[in-house]
Amino acid sequence: MFSPFFNETTVYVVSDSVGETAEFVVKAAASQFASESLHIRKFPYIEDEGTLNEIVRAAVETKAIIVYTIVIPHLRAYIEQKAAEAGITAIDIMSPIVGSLAKHLHQEPSCKPGLVRQLDEDYFRKVDAIEFAVKYDDGRDPRGILRADVILIGVSRTSKTPLSMYLANKRYKVANVPLVPEVAPPEELFLVPKERCIGLIIEPDQLNMIRAERLKSLGLTAQANYASMERIKVELAYSRTILEKVGCPVLDVSNKAVEETAALIISMLKKNQQGS
Repeated sequence: MFSPFFNETTVYVVSDSVGETAEFVVKAAASQFASESLHIRKFPYIEDEGTLNEIVRAAVETKAIIVYTIVIPHLRAYIEQKAAEAGITAIDIMSPIVGSLAKHLHQEPSCKPGLVRQLDEDYFRKVDAIEFAVKYDDGRDPRGILRADVILIGVSRTSKTPLSMYLANKRYKVANVPLVPEVAPPEELFLVPKERCIGLIIEPDQLNMIRAERLKSLGLTAQANYASMERIKVELAYSRTILEKVGCPVLDVSNKAVEETAALIISMLKKNQQGS
């Protein structure tokens, strides 16, 4: 299976996952020996003893060192045994650290390969969701509505942006659409499944207070039309009309923290996923 080849210094990186951790450690160590010519050969996703036998035989022929990150216990024990029998150097990178952490945390390791990569992918999904929320915030680009996991709909100051960012940190791609009587909502809003849309409403008195405070923070008079009760009632009546047309579920955000509303939204999304 493996064709042996001879080099000054050859390191076989063996892993039951991708092998990136072992490769990085080998390269970091090798950087301390500028005069050495180092050749790394990777053997990822090793799942059986037969393959390990072939790797050990090839390492003997090429006088290679084996460096491995194998978390599956029986495979780790097997390569350690075979390397010892063959008289070659085999370095276990993971076990000393995992063992020490297990003692310190008083927990048993899961012994599942590839978890680091899963964490990395999870991180990048979060970043992608946050970038999505920023790009499609406040109706900037209605094309985002078609790609979003959830679309938040409501008048100004109903916590659409804070909710979008909170949900993005939970890896949901969120677009939000402001409702203004003078501006027709985007057509895309009526093309997506209604279950993906969430309408946000609020009590007029509370919205009046929030908008008045917002105007003060901007150095403007709280008597501006934006915060007037008459304007607020017009906007809320308009929003109810649009939300009924969309046919989506509606949440009242009055006196609710962002976390509380987000929890309700996540619960609704999960129920929809289970029902689909």
